[in-house]
Amino acid sequence: MGMTITEKIIAAHSRYETVRPGDIVDIIIDARAARDFGGANVVKNLNDYGLRVDDPDKTLFTFDCNPTGSDQKYAVNQHLCRQYARNNGIKVYDINAGIGTHLLMEEGYVWPGSTAISTDSHANILGAVGAFGQGMGDMDIAAAWNSGRVWFKVPGSVRLSLEGTLPDSVTAKDVILNLLGIYGANTLLGYSIELYGDAVDRMSLDERITIASMATEMGAIIILFPPSPEILEYCRERARSPFEPVYADSDAVYQLSDIIDVSTFVPMVSRPGEPHDTVGVKDMSVTRIDSAFIGSCTNGRIEDMRVTAEILRGKKVAPGVVLKIVPATDAVWKQCLDEGLMTVFKDAGALVSNAGCAGCAAGQVGQNGKGEVTVSTGNRNFPGKQGQGSVFLASPAVVASSALAGYITTPDAVPATPIETHYATGQPAAAAAARQSEASDKPVVIKGRVWLIERDNIDTDMIFHNRYLAITDIREMGQYAFDNLEGYKDFAKKAQAGDIIVAGKNFGSGSSRQQAVDCFVSLGIQAVIARSFGAIYERNAINAAFPVLTCESFETVDLKDQDVISVNLLTGEIINERNGMKTLINPFYDAQYEIYKRGGLLGKT
Repeated sequence: MGMTITEKIIAAHSRYETVRPGDIVDIIIDARAARDFGGANVVKNLNDYGLRVDDPDKTLFTFDCNPTGSDQKYAVNQHLCRQYARNNGIKVYDINAGIGTHLLMEEGYVWPGSTAISTDSHANILGAVGAFGQGMGDMDIAAAWNSGRVWFKVPGSVRLSLEGTLPDSVTAKDVILNLLGIYGANTLLGYSIELYGDAVDRMSLDERITIASMATEMGAIIILFPPSPEILEYCRERARSPFEPVYADSDAVYQLSDIIDVSTFVPMVSRPGEPHDTVGVKDMSVTRIDSAFIGSCTNGRIEDMRVTAEILRGKKVAPGVVLKIVPATDAVWKQCLDEGLMTVFKDAGALVSNAGCAGCAAGQVGQNGKGEVTVSTGNRNFPGKQGQGSVFLASPAVVASSALAGYITTPDAVPATPIETHYATGQPAAAAAARQSEASDKPVVIKGRVWLIERDNIDTDMIFHNRYLAITDIREMGQYAFDNLEGYKDFAKKAQAGDIIVAGKNFGSGSSRQQAVDCFVSLGIQAVIARSFGAIYERNAINAAFPVLTCESFETVDLKDQDVISVNLLTGEIINERNGMKTLINPFYDAQYEIYKRGGLLGKT
């Protein structure tokens, strides 16, 4: 009884001559990668258990989730990984390099018949070149870095034959979306899929990558392509070791074998929430979009970029639509530059970013906001995956055409004049009335428990760190108040509505962020009294009707932390309720009081 491609690769990397589905074996891993997502945990595991790296030449970091270095937590993790790499002779493909799984192919770390693992759940994309790639957790990766091996359960195999000729309008992305429509997300759960047939034999590397990258969305372990002569040539030019390709035996046993006529396939989209919820583009009602994204490990290759440029050439993105384009690797980015595609993208009005995962990760362009409708070439549209809005999945051709039209459509149906969305402006009367009612009955005398923070120069990053600046709902801000101020990181948990903060000089220095005021409002803090304030912070607080007052000293009232004080905002009189001692501070000035009474600068007079 013969073996499938997966079985032969696993057997060749184990101590067994043959393996069968269900066997659990230790296999040698040829390429062992960790990303900026998960990489720091891999390092932590190695350090915590005192483990060393088995073979640095087969071990690498790829920073593709946050290639802009824009998130401080990612930046810390990336730097930790860089330091570990320097100390252990490990190669780092840094934030300028691109998507790690693509780099494994470009840089010759994998080849037909090889094995690879990564902290990327789409490491099975390596099936595009006939390699067995798997995404794994940080403990598995740490174990492989240390020993060069991991255990694996041999999957059953499925053989799908794609026969016939694809219609001209159908791309590789449409092929995998059609297959998702047939098999859904769990029919082939846990299987290794091998693709055969005339349609497969004609596919380029880029097309194979697109299809292989969505094996995870089908629930499959991997989609494997038997390597064609073109793939063998590509890999032999790059491979770091000599190899012989692996093909299934003629008597290999498959749990399922299907023949599929691809001539019936049509351009498809996946509706928001589930990649397998597919529908033909022509069968959709008019669906307006706010943004469009082309890139990701699924469709960031040069062929995708060329298709996009051909559709955009000489045209403009529809008014009100934002188009974002991100090549998969730096090599693809440079090729776009050399071929003049970047000029086409920019002339059309697109935003182009450096290579990386982009929309599928939170560290680059491609995320959307609440209520935003996006059409994307990514491989996932789970709620929250690409932002808080709705995400349709489609091919680069459909996404580029939709960006021009202002709604989801195909290249042959782009209108001469795009749809232009007109948005209503102004605040609903009910909301304005609610704000006005909140401003009524502002107290002149306030009483509350004191947080005595005897420090000068407490800046806005200490009050409300810039990693939270995307938060716009004041109700969510309070939990982050002072979480970057040493000694007060638990302030938000311990603070009570009605508390009053007393601090030193230059409170609120730094940036102009309104959240540094609003986080206290969110918690119900009544006021901040300080020796002095940063100029912008003071303005922001006054404009928000949040009481801020200055006082040189509280010595005359023997103020201690957690004392209860009453403050007359108009006279400046303060009474320490613990001992009855009184003092005067600088009261509200007239303009401040007027703004306070009407609930803020924008309140009605």
